[in-house]
Amino acid sequence: MKAIVVGSFVQDHCWRTTRFPAPGESRIGQFSTFPGGKGFNQAIAITRQLDKPSDALFLGALGPDTLAQQAREFAQTNQLACVWIEKSVPTGAASIVVDAAGANLICVALGANEALCADDVNSAIDHFRSAQVVVAQLEVGLSATQAALRLARRFGALTVLNPAPMNPLVTADLIQLADILTPNETEFAFLLDQLANVRVHTADFSSDSRLHALCRQLSPATVVITLGSDGAFVSHADHLRRGDSASFYRTPASTVTVVDTTGAGDAFTGGLAAARLRFPNEPFAKWVQHASRVAGLSVESAGTALAMPSFGAVHARFGAII
Repeated sequence: MKAIVVGSFVQDHCWRTTRFPAPGESRIGQFSTFPGGKGFNQAIAITRQLDKPSDALFLGALGPDTLAQQAREFAQTNQLACVWIEKSVPTGAASIVVDAAGANLICVALGANEALCADDVNSAIDHFRSAQVVVAQLEVGLSATQAALRLARRFGALTVLNPAPMNPLVTADLIQLADILTPNETEFAFLLDQLANVRVHTADFSSDSRLHALCRQLSPATVVITLGSDGAFVSHADHLRRGDSASFYRTPASTVTVVDTTGAGDAFTGGLAAARLRFPNEPFAKWVQHASRVAGLSVESAGTALAMPSFGAVHARFGAII
């Protein structure tokens, strides 16, 4: 396997409505259900960006229920190889409300994802021996995330940590295992508060030099802060610019028509990991450009895993990476 994602599967239950209900208010909407979870979304995003889907592997946990069967069927349909760890608690599920502007409100019951542990990951050690990139998040038991990143480091793979959702149990030791961090601006502010005792507001992020200094204070990793329609901010350590000429810079977002922003961050992280495999000799900025295109195209469709675009679709829409 060239890419391994260790993370969550969550069955998303989505309601679309013209505006979010106020507290105590009931509104009429349209319902749909589809596969999701940060880890699973990122694995699907990677798979759809590769010429050989079998080059990607997802490791996650499921419960003894019908949602688990739906997960297995969707993965098989999308040619995503999986190592499923069976737990005695329910499969993860989420409630998502999306308004007419594509904004969302989400509540997640992690279920089996919380029970995923280091022993589960270490039992799959053979899969890590050939991995070139390993991706993890904070939506499973954190011992599992830490084990995945440690195995990746042991076998020389690039480690990508999407520090989402905001998890109060996250530690500096876990963050230090990441070669690349991909928080959004709210998650970045949370990490600064939690791990560096630095309190900032996202409004303070207008100064690039200030933002770069905050990134360097948080982690030695390359930090890519996703900023939605404002694109992304990249901060490298001076000694490790990954082929870029500058230590920090911003990249614009792709011009798209927003339908549903749910899963855009997962599309970005998956697209970035896939770029490591598709464009290994290109500067990091090209990886970010590709990730931004994957994320941009994903918001033009409803859903999360369902909305992850193929490489062909990204290329047809935006052209070659230049």
